[in-house]
Formats: sequence, C-alpha cells, structure tokens
Amino acid sequence: MTNLSRRKFIYTTGAAAAASIVAHACSSSNTASTNGEASSAAPAANTSTVANAPKVETTKAKLGFIALTDSAPLIIAKEKGLFAKYGMTDVEVIKQKSWPVTRDNLKIGSSGGGIDGAHILSPMPYLMTINDKVPMYILARLNTNGQAISIANKYKDLKVNLESKGLKEAAIQAKANKQALKFGITFPGGTHDLWMRYWLAAGGINPDQDVVLEPVPPPQMVANTKVGTIDSFCVGEPWNAQLVSQKLGYSALVTGELWKDHPEKAFSMRKDWVDQNPNAAQALLMAIIEAQQWCDQPENKDEMCKICSDRKYFNVAVADILERSKGNIDFGDGRTQKDFPYRMKFWKDNASYPYKSHDIWFLTEEIRWGYLPKDTKVQEIVNQVNKEDLWKQAAKAVGVPDAEIPQSSSRGVETFFDGVKFDPEKPEAYLQALKIKKV
Repeated sequence: MTNLSRRKFIYTTGAAAAASIVAHACSSSNTASTNGEASSAAPAANTSTVANAPKVETTKAKLGFIALTDSAPLIIAKEKGLFAKYGMTDVEVIKQKSWPVTRDNLKIGSSGGGIDGAHILSPMPYLMTINDKVPMYILARLNTNGQAISIANKYKDLKVNLESKGLKEAAIQAKANKQALKFGITFPGGTHDLWMRYWLAAGGINPDQDVVLEPVPPPQMVANTKVGTIDSFCVGEPWNAQLVSQKLGYSALVTGELWKDHPEKAFSMRKDWVDQNPNAAQALLMAIIEAQQWCDQPENKDEMCKICSDRKYFNVAVADILERSKGNIDFGDGRTQKDFPYRMKFWKDNASYPYKSHDIWFLTEEIRWGYLPKDTKVQEIVNQVNKEDLWKQAAKAVGVPDAEIPQSSSRGVETFFDGVKFDPEKPEAYLQALKIKKV
C-alpha cells in the first residue's frame, strides 16, 4: 500500500474490511443526535425542573461527543433527563465523526450549524484558543484514566507492556527498510498523542524520528489495525476492548499505569456562549456533575453501558464497553485484572475537578513537542481557559459536600511510571530534564 493510499484509507476508511466501522462512524450526521428516535436503551427520567434550577437565558444547547466511553456523562445527562431537570429542556447531544470535526463545529458554533460545547480532549480548548483564535472554556474534567495503548498481534511475541523499549529494535529495523512502524493517535496534540509520545520517549524511541504517528478517528482504529495501516494505537474505550474481542491485538497497558488518575477528557464550551448564557452554562454543568456521580456508581454500570451502546451513540455490543468500565481488564495477551484501580473514573477521587495544575502539564507537553511556542504564557492562558470557579459554583448548587470540593487549583507534584516527576510550580525544570523533545 502506498503512502498516499494508506493515508486515504486512514481518513476515509474506504476498504471493505472497515465497512462496519465506517457505517458506525458515519451513521450520525452533525444534526440532531436522535433524529426523532427515542433511546431504545432507557427512557428519560424525571424532566420537571427542580427548585434549585438556575433561571436560564436559553433552554437550548448543542453538545458534541465522540463514540468513547468517557462521553457517558453527556449521554446520561441527556437520557436520564438531567439537563431538563435543571431547565435545559432542549439540549442536543450530537455524535461527531472525529476530533477535527468536533473542533470545526465548535469554531462555527451552533449559529453556523455547528455546536456550542463538547466532550473533548483536554488540550484541545487550549489549542483552539491559542492557534485557532476561538476562545474556549473548560468547565469540568469528564474523567480520569480509561485509555489504553494497544498493539497488533504481529508484534505480540515482543511482549511489550508498560515499557516501550521492546519496540525499539523493531522500529529501527522498519525504518532501515523504509517501512516505519505506524502508531495511531486521535488528534495531533491531543491526550492520546501525548500518552503515546510520552510512552515511546520513555523507552528511548523518538516519536518524531523513529516512527510515524498517524491521526485516526477513534471508531476506525480497529479497522485500520486489521488491514495493517497502523501497528499500534492509543485511544479510549471501547476500541481497545474491541480489538481484543476480535483477536486482532492486545493492550500493552492502560494509561492509568503511565500516570495514576491522569486527567483525560473535558467538558468545554465556547467562551462567548458561556459569557452570554451564564445561568444556562451552570445548569448544563450541574446536570453533568450529577451524571458523573451517577456513572461512577457500580450499580449503574450495566445501565450506563446499555444506554451508550445504542446505535445513535456508540453502535457497539454492550460487552465491548462493560467489563473495562467495571475495571475488569482482559489485556488480550493472557494477562487479566479484576477490579483494576486504574479504571476510568468519572467522579471518584476528584475526577470531575478541572485542576489547573493538570492543564499546566498539558501545555508544557505541547511546548515539548512543538505544538506551541516556547514563550507561551502558560499560567496566563490556563487562567483564561480553566473555569474551576464555575465548577465549584455548580457543585455547591447540586449539594456536593465541601469535603468533595478541592480547595487548591493544584493536585501537587505528579509522578509518572518511569519515575519522572512534574512540579506544576516548576514546569520549565521538568521540560529541561526531558531527554527526548522537539523544543
């Protein structure tokens, strides 16, 4: 397969082997999420407005999501009537085909036929604010943990797990043969790109020189692995579990092993929408916080996965979502874990709180890999985009106990799997100490 045809496949998934996933990825246009269909999984719950609902300026909002398990809080807030409960009776939760589509629809906004907010990769609101000149707000973190790096079966004998260095010789050999190893990431500068880069670099593999990183929409990762256009990928669930269930590869690791309770997706909205509709933004945030609490209850996992598996949302088997949501990991290479501590969290251990210290790490990594200039005013832009104050306001409004509301913008010094530490008070020192980087 030539480079041109390979890239064409990755972005269009035109090969017959990918037909089922293409049908899934394209089954929902960027219009109403339901197209008039009621959810076959569960009816909306109570939709009467509660006494503590804000006096909203509008009842309408269009919110995008990608078919990933960490979008569940938006889906549950819609399906369980939580948006309506707080006065947002006309919220649309709209499937997006890829992260670039999400970005583009946020750039034009709902007034231009796009969307007002989204389930999004945490660095994207910053990249949009800085590079695209579309000011964004981060209102909440949607989850921690819950992603994985998976590898095609043809490299299973290398037994690569938490350490990537086992791939170094294969990468060198492939490069010598002018057939570089190809690693799927979902969006340049996004979380999956950063996890993959960190993991490779920690094993002495330069992600910009020794291998090729290919952007691939999340629902198309498995199909691209099947036909050999990528050798490995980093993505959220259910696509790692589906790769294993189809016996096409295995998960080398789950990303919580790289960085315990790492921040992942965010709930982000256009700054102008929030500024014009502050009460409506609070109502959305109240509903999402309540949905996050609901999603993290063990007794709700089965229902959550059943709702999300519906055709209009993920269009996958419930089994592809359920077990990893419960922390039961079949890595696909003989390793299994029950009740794994690195499972996806929506609420527990302050998963919903948008720590500014985490956004400082994201921006430092963007600088590391050349996505942002070295002179980026990190703290200034974090203070502009991260609206932790609005999160606290919404959390108090829905009755979150003070003990569950962090008192600091920082979670403190973070330690990664390779022993490297990140002090958000000293990001420059962290950056200088890294051996492999662009900057």
